Amino acid sequence: MTLARRTILAAGAAGLALPTIRTAQAQTAIRFSLDWALQGNHGMWSLAEDRGIYRQNQLAVRMDRGFGSGDALIKVGSGAYDLGFADFSGAVKFNAENPQNRLVMIYPVFDRTAAAIVTLRGRGIEKPQDVAGKTLGAPEGEGSRLLFPAFARVAGINTGSVRWTSMAANLRDTMLRTGQVDAVTGFLFTVHFNLVGLGIPEEQILSWPYAEHGLDLYGSGVFCRADWLERNQETASRFVKSSVEGLKLLLADVPGGMASLKRREPLFDEALEARRFAMTRDRSIITPNTRANGLGYLDMARAQQLVTVNAEALGVANPPSAESMFTDRYLPPASERRL
Repeated sequence: MTLARRTILAAGAAGLALPTIRTAQAQTAIRFSLDWALQGNHGMWSLAEDRGIYRQNQLAVRMDRGFGSGDALIKVGSGAYDLGFADFSGAVKFNAENPQNRLVMIYPVFDRTAAAIVTLRGRGIEKPQDVAGKTLGAPEGEGSRLLFPAFARVAGINTGSVRWTSMAANLRDTMLRTGQVDAVTGFLFTVHFNLVGLGIPEEQILSWPYAEHGLDLYGSGVFCRADWLERNQETASRFVKSSVEGLKLLLADVPGGMASLKRREPLFDEALEARRFAMTRDRSIITPNTRANGLGYLDMARAQQLVTVNAEALGVANPPSAESMFTDRYLPPASERRL
């Protein structure tokens, strides 16, 4: 055997003996804005990270708190964040005024809006129609307040005698507790458990969610800018898939989800937030629609209703089409979204 042949054979044998070198799959970086400080339902995304769902789907997600749905819409609309989670009602006006930065809902997490009227016993309000002649409180521009006229129409509320008091969001619940307003509008699970945190017994709290009393609109979900979506379709699909899997993990292990959020925010109240999530789950996430069709099911007729109602409420003369604002193209198959 020649020296050259022996050298080639030796090199081949040595190559077979070398350990396999595995290259890590590239992780796509995502900037994701929440709607508010950490609350129980956000555990679907912290669990997706902690239990390796993002990693399996080749994502590296930075999740930051928000300061209201309007704040999240602006952050994503400006390009500061790739994806956001927020109530999508405000996007009707945003898209009409900023068509070049159009926002698109790719996963409606809340099948029903959490907007509601909330009051306390003893305020003379036993049904929604009783707010006529009363003082309602909410921050200027707050989504539930903006939707109130539409809710009033379907619920038969005389709005002519309703008086409004404006305040900062962090003062709304205190002003209701102290009697400075008779009732407030806001997200049901936010106001309810804020009142509980202020020491109000739950049996003293009365509420009427809009979606359960005639105004059945989509609520909060995952959204992005249309131009980002066009460039990152596969990334969007992987994030939605991760979100659905994260929500299933949370539904199956609520204590684990609360512990996951606690690791990110030491002041997080696990017991209270577990109860807040239970209300969110039962009133906004698991509905007849999602039981029948799976999480994230998109009914374009309901999407169009959201556009129409918000355009009327906000005075939008040139509302965008529902098809330009909602898509189910990036959802995983229905079989993967079944409860």
